[in-house]
Amino acid sequence: QVHVVESGGGLVQAGGSLRLSCVVSGSTFSMLGVYWHRQAPGKQREMVAGITNDDLADYYLDSVKGRFTISRDNAKNTAFLQMNNLKPEDTALYYCNAVKWDVNSWGQGTRVTVSS
Repeated sequence: QVHVVESGGGLVQAGGSLRLSCVVSGSTFSMLGVYWHRQAPGKQREMVAGITNDDLADYYLDSVKGRFTISRDNAKNTAFLQMNNLKPEDTALYYCNAVKWDVNSWGQGTRVTVSS
């Protein structure tokens, strides 16, 4: 069973930074695509960033381009989301999703709150 655990959320002022981590166990991490999603109160979940199994950062939500960076460390079975210049509209529960043909696993989320 694939297990996904996010961490790194917190409360930060606008303009600040946070680094989210996503640790995956139970599958060969280097074969997984990893995607960060978020869901703000009263809104639908949206994909924020994605990175393929061969380390291509292949997707960013338009509103986070230039501020967020997704990366991975296969030796640590971990993906990261570096979030800079945070804005109040980035406030949400952030989820990590690990994917390959026979895997689609989600973590419980880590909460990010950006104060103005």
